[in-house]
Amino acid sequence: MSTPNQPERPAASAGSAAANLSQAKIATPANHDGDESESPRLSRAERARARAKEREESGIGPTGRPLREIPEPAPLDHHGPAKVLAMCNQKGGVGKTTSTINLGAALAECGRRVLLVDFDPQGALSVGLGIQPHELDQTVYNVIMERSVGIEDVLRKTRVDGVDLLPSNIDLSAAEVQLVAEVGREHTLLRVLRPVMNDYDYVLVDCQPSLGLLTVNALTAADGVIIPLECEFFSLRGVALLIDTIEKVQERLNPKLDITGILATMYDPRTLHSKEVMARVVEAFGDIVFDTVINRTVRFPETTVAGEPITTWAPKSAGAAAYRALAREVIAR
Repeated sequence: MSTPNQPERPAASAGSAAANLSQAKIATPANHDGDESESPRLSRAERARARAKEREESGIGPTGRPLREIPEPAPLDHHGPAKVLAMCNQKGGVGKTTSTINLGAALAECGRRVLLVDFDPQGALSVGLGIQPHELDQTVYNVIMERSVGIEDVLRKTRVDGVDLLPSNIDLSAAEVQLVAEVGREHTLLRVLRPVMNDYDYVLVDCQPSLGLLTVNALTAADGVIIPLECEFFSLRGVALLIDTIEKVQERLNPKLDITGILATMYDPRTLHSKEVMARVVEAFGDIVFDTVINRTVRFPETTVAGEPITTWAPKSAGAAAYRALAREVIAR
């Protein structure tokens, strides 16, 4: 029987499951006569609300499994040492940055101190927290490449209590080339984070959409990986390559690395395609998949413009509730 602290693992290895998943086939329009079989008198939104109510009453979540009972996080009497989680997927546009910001804010609401690390040269995490990357004099790049610059010199407070940021900008793109000649180049981020590990409970690293040296650095420094996975067929096909990279880092650089969970994002309960992708992911990875599912909503683009997380921009929204539920799952694991 599974517990929140130790979710059951699927019988197959993550690598073999991902390989099978990459070959999965999704039903085409020829296989069904439309997305829904319910009465055409109901609008799609009304049907979605009706199904959500049915699932809630039956105790079945969007993953198709019974919802596991997740306890409320216990208060802390001290902070640290931090657990490092890499938000990783080489496919862009799957919700890595959005999830990093909102999970961090939700963890802070649970009384955890959180450091967000923008490890993408595009600087989207910094922008999402109201900071303009091109205006920064020092970023994570300077901490990595200049021994005279310490992490404390670059850390910035955010608008969210308990959440700090290690920002980034386009300068970081040069680090991937410059680090090639460095001794122990895969451990550079770990070296940078070490002085502040006892100041935080969680460090969330927003990785760039690639499997290059920067992402390998993040995986080498991490205790776990959260894989945001868009509920769309093309997202499935890249999972096998990502899992293969994670397993290589486990074997060669970081034996303690594990997959904390797979987070289904951009889920649209009105479409068969989203539900079929979800079913394939749960079939392949079992309880590694979080019960929490992030639905598509216009609220997330709004928060980017506002420069703050959804938990403060729209605290009563479904998106805010989802990330609070995810924070509880992450703490329980």
